[in-house]
Amino acid sequence: MGELYYGDNLDVLRRHIKDESVDLVYLDPPFNSNASYNVLFSEQNGTKAAAQLQAFKDTWSWVEAAPTYQELVLQQGSLGDAMRAFGQLLPHGGLLAYLVMMAPRLAELRRVLKPTGSIYLHCDPTASHYLKVLLDAIFGPQNFKNEIIWKRTTTKSDYKQGATNWPRVHDVLLYYQKDGSTRGNFDQQFAEYSEDYLQEFYRYRDPDGRAYTLDNLAAPGAGTRGHPQYEFMGVTRYWRYNKEKMEELLAQGRVVQTKPGAVPRYKRYLDEMPGVAIADIWTDISLIQAHSKERLGYQTQKPEALLERIIKANSKEGDTVLDPFCGCGTAVVVAQKLNRRWIGIDITQAAIRTIKERLATAFKDAPPHYDVIGEPVTVQDAQRLAEENPYQFQWWATGLVDARPTEGKKGADRGIDGRLYFLDDPSGQAKQIILSVKAGATGVAHIHELRGVVEREKAQIGVLITMHEPTRPMLVDAAEAGFYESAWGRHPHIQILTIAELLAGKKIDMPPAQGANVTFQKAPKAQAKKRTQAELGL
Repeated sequence: MGELYYGDNLDVLRRHIKDESVDLVYLDPPFNSNASYNVLFSEQNGTKAAAQLQAFKDTWSWVEAAPTYQELVLQQGSLGDAMRAFGQLLPHGGLLAYLVMMAPRLAELRRVLKPTGSIYLHCDPTASHYLKVLLDAIFGPQNFKNEIIWKRTTTKSDYKQGATNWPRVHDVLLYYQKDGSTRGNFDQQFAEYSEDYLQEFYRYRDPDGRAYTLDNLAAPGAGTRGHPQYEFMGVTRYWRYNKEKMEELLAQGRVVQTKPGAVPRYKRYLDEMPGVAIADIWTDISLIQAHSKERLGYQTQKPEALLERIIKANSKEGDTVLDPFCGCGTAVVVAQKLNRRWIGIDITQAAIRTIKERLATAFKDAPPHYDVIGEPVTVQDAQRLAEENPYQFQWWATGLVDARPTEGKKGADRGIDGRLYFLDDPSGQAKQIILSVKAGATGVAHIHELRGVVEREKAQIGVLITMHEPTRPMLVDAAEAGFYESAWGRHPHIQILTIAELLAGKKIDMPPAQGANVTFQKAPKAQAKKRTQAELGL
């Protein structure tokens, strides 16, 4: 039902995603003038994950973007015109690099969309106006449908005394259809009526308590629109329906005349109404709060309600939803919950691991079937990843044992590449496993170093993950470290695991998790949505 790709989304789109195979694209590309949006987690001291920072810099730097810019400005047509204009207007740096790198990706996303498909690009006002021009160039201005304003936070959160700007409290979603001349896949969404509205307009009740309002039966335009004119219940008017239909409504008890000679009105029941049509300003979906069960620690995590609205509006069950910058996987999880097929792509191992953990937790009772493409599955694959991107290798390797990588600047990890926590006694005190990952040659000095770190951190177990087979002195030194004893037996205090062993399924010798592995914050369990009578066709 799903496909999760690790890699550059431009390469994945070109190699793996077929023409006109996707019904809906949602993307929240990593860009902000003051922050790296693809950084998944922060430690309490505010440091970021070096692997993710490097991925961000590699993707959006001008050095990387310059060759693509030269190709784009030589193109004929609207995209080339737009890029030449951007090049004249903007300095050759961060923002222009961002637009240059987005251009071929948006072109690929248009290619993979079905003719009835839609795309929502989520951004902030820093770049929304430039992205709209870029989308106009690729999709055509005639296919623009809406600029949606999402009030993501309150004024209080952005107000600063002495500021020279209005508080910034909204994001922008740019909504395009591949072919805007057709209705495409769009199903209007509705919100509940306010209590004030209900008290004002639905104040009437049937004997059984069913609420209703009285609506107009007279035709608008006083006959200029071709409505029939006739006498009904002693009143002559241009009516919305012909006389036969009016008599039928009267027999059904749907016509009310409050007094003789009064214009008959239509009895419209509240439970037949869908609600208030949601417009292009969304103020009813809040940003994820610190206490929210959804919160995973991802800086720009979007609320599931936001993605649920978009996916329900522009796809149906069985359709395919694609998120090429899937981050912590909100679009993926919501698509799975709503019985859509999904494709998620991300360039960081941190994102892939987070999504896998989130899916496993959210759908614990019925694990979804999905394929993971692009992760190493052999020692040779792992060696290649280690050579190409050591930081991503480190994230991937710690993921093999379900650990959380240590986040910090290069060289500042103090000998710790990952941590794993577990509970093994009634005290509720979390115990700690320290991980060290080595892609190159290893020796007994690395065991000495790990033993020192474990002692310093007062950890129960230390694990060295290595690409190569350990030497005999390494095994001897690890054995001399002794054991950690739990109710489940003795566990080596220092352990060595090779990538080959981990790929073959070998695990850390530790107390069994039995639901007590507390390394990751858990996503809330997915719950089936209760369907309304209208959705069930009743």
